[in-house]
Amino acid sequence: MPKKSKRQDILDYHSEGRPGKIEVIPSKPSNSQRDLSIAYSPGVAEPCMAIKDQPEKVYSYTAKGNLVGVISNGTAVLGLGNIGPEASKPVMEGKGVLFKIFADIDVFDLELDAADPEKFINAVKALEPTFGGINLEDIKAPDCFYIEQRLKDEMGIPVMHDDQHGTAIITGAALLNALDIVKKDIKKIKVVFNGAGASAISCARIFISCGVTPENLVMLDSKGVINHKRKDLSEEKKDFIRETELEQLEEVIKEADVFVGLSKGGILNQAMVRSMAQDPIVFALANPEPEISYKEAIAARDDIIMATGRSDNPNQVNNVLGFPFIFRGALDVRARKINENMKLAAVKAIASLAKEPVPEIVNLAYNKTNLSFGKDYIIPKPFDPRLIYTVAPAVAKAAMESGIARKPIESWDKYKDELIKRLGRDDKFIRLAQEKARLNPQRIILAEGDNYKVLKAAQIIVEDGLAQPILLGNKEKIQQLIEENNLGIENLPIIDPYTDKRLQRYAGILYEKRKRKGITYYDAIKKMKDRNYFGTAMVEAGDADGFVSGSTRKYTEVIKPVFEMTGTQAGTKKIAGMYILLTKRGPMFFTDTTINENPTVEEIVEITVQTATTIRRINMKPKIAMLSYSNFGSNTNADSKKMQEAVAILRRDYPDLIVDGEMQANFALNNDLLKENFPFSELVTNQPNTFIFPNLAAGNIVYKMLQSFGSAEALGPLLVGVNRPAHVLQMGSSVREIVNMVTLAAVDAQTRKQQSSLK
Repeated sequence: MPKKSKRQDILDYHSEGRPGKIEVIPSKPSNSQRDLSIAYSPGVAEPCMAIKDQPEKVYSYTAKGNLVGVISNGTAVLGLGNIGPEASKPVMEGKGVLFKIFADIDVFDLELDAADPEKFINAVKALEPTFGGINLEDIKAPDCFYIEQRLKDEMGIPVMHDDQHGTAIITGAALLNALDIVKKDIKKIKVVFNGAGASAISCARIFISCGVTPENLVMLDSKGVINHKRKDLSEEKKDFIRETELEQLEEVIKEADVFVGLSKGGILNQAMVRSMAQDPIVFALANPEPEISYKEAIAARDDIIMATGRSDNPNQVNNVLGFPFIFRGALDVRARKINENMKLAAVKAIASLAKEPVPEIVNLAYNKTNLSFGKDYIIPKPFDPRLIYTVAPAVAKAAMESGIARKPIESWDKYKDELIKRLGRDDKFIRLAQEKARLNPQRIILAEGDNYKVLKAAQIIVEDGLAQPILLGNKEKIQQLIEENNLGIENLPIIDPYTDKRLQRYAGILYEKRKRKGITYYDAIKKMKDRNYFGTAMVEAGDADGFVSGSTRKYTEVIKPVFEMTGTQAGTKKIAGMYILLTKRGPMFFTDTTINENPTVEEIVEITVQTATTIRRINMKPKIAMLSYSNFGSNTNADSKKMQEAVAILRRDYPDLIVDGEMQANFALNNDLLKENFPFSELVTNQPNTFIFPNLAAGNIVYKMLQSFGSAEALGPLLVGVNRPAHVLQMGSSVREIVNMVTLAAVDAQTRKQQSSLK
């Protein structure tokens, strides 16, 4: 294997398979000659002529209304500076990914060879017929101010330079809530800005729009305080000239109520923080190193409210809280621009959301039980699913009230439902699981430590802080692979069952469990040299928190040690295999796909209950369809009758469980079809995400076909009903699949511990 650096990993991510991060996919059928003749010639003439007669019809017959142009000239990229349009393209593609996964907005990224502002403006203006909105990105100051203002004045679609306004909107929301907590009047506070770039100036302007008295706001650039003595100022900086003799940060920060840093790391020290007024508010937003670290700031003052741009601190100021939803609202009412009223509406909506009760899924993702409004929670978390249906409607309503909306929302309830449905495209499932995993990393056994892909996955797991991997296998061989491939995980614990002193103790555990089931102590010793037995024994003994194996071994060879060592949960007789398929409509859970060939009615009930328990452990609410080839009693064949009886028992004994059937798969997947034919079904208003199959053949065939067609990414199988967090990979799993399985195993382990502590 060739050596790979972390840099090479990143380059591989962008280059392997189809180069880049985005693609264009047709949204209409295009399989037949008829489809093609309608999509293009001659049928396409009809919408063309309709648009010619009524230009507004372009929103009805094309993708314009959901299409944003992410446009840059590469003159100020990600702190990398003026690297040019070609080098900026990966960033613009990445912005397109964020638009899609957070707000279901399609993006064309355009990198213009136009350092001259006039050339840039003319190019973007000419693109107005194509896009519903324009997101300007990574344009140097002061050009960015001039370019944005010209385009806003001269174009009839929303234009926003996110580098300026994104941070400003989130920081504005944080300011309002911080002041609410410390009970200070916004008109009386003293604010100090360190940094005078595009973001800082936009933040300062929105602070003033929120109520900060201009004379009470002081700004510094790299040369010091912007005061009346300065003669070297741009037009934008001149708006912040103040009559003061003070010139340095340590002077102006004395008795300040608020500090906002958009400059460079380490510029604010503890002495300066101590000199601030009572209940100081510090937003240290330089990345990756804040102006003062969170740890140093809270050590300096116990009355401080602190925010940074980092995800590993409370109160992360992240632009993704704003721009996807601001454009979503603007596009949905076909706004002519994004004005100050819309930005302030976003500020207030984000601020208000932080005061609402936090959904369980957000608490679970951040390993909290009572996340609530306060010093450590002044703005919502980036993965809060409520953002889309809180911020977008507020922006849309502000556009309507401002008189710049061309398509007003008629039913806000219907609009909210439409926004919620857009979340299904990704549902943040894996990202939420990873967020939860890294907050309390668990000790996860990787039984196949001598496999390159497993070691590569371990490297990613360590770098992302998802878990604490423990590698099983021959120590010399594993260390050699790590060194040859430059993985940098030499310090991970490596355990060889053949030489480990715990082998006899673990064999004793297995012997006690299986001595009346044909296993002698000699057998137990022999089995314990197998890494799958040894790894599950470590979990059983409490020396590890979870177990993952199977990428190089047959499923049956791994499942047997798991079953014999960990056994089933109390009151459970059967374990089952559950696959998670990540689809455009969100994660879908399929059980049983790997273990039980033809379960009985009672076993189907048990498998369903254990599946629901497992799904809840990974932060989802199960909504269960019991599948067959009949619908609600239309056939009395043995398989159909089995599922009918299972549904009756589940609805009787588990009334809180959302479950219905038996039903055919097309009715379970097509909500309109279900509503039309079986309006009485509980699943009409609870679109199912969990599917229970009557036998192994049905479940296994379906998930493998969907996976092979490329319709979904499959994770699993997760073992349902086992007594410990032990999960088995598909043979030949990719690095990504191994990482995802370890993430889910870690979340499973966390949740079991939390549940155990509450008993």
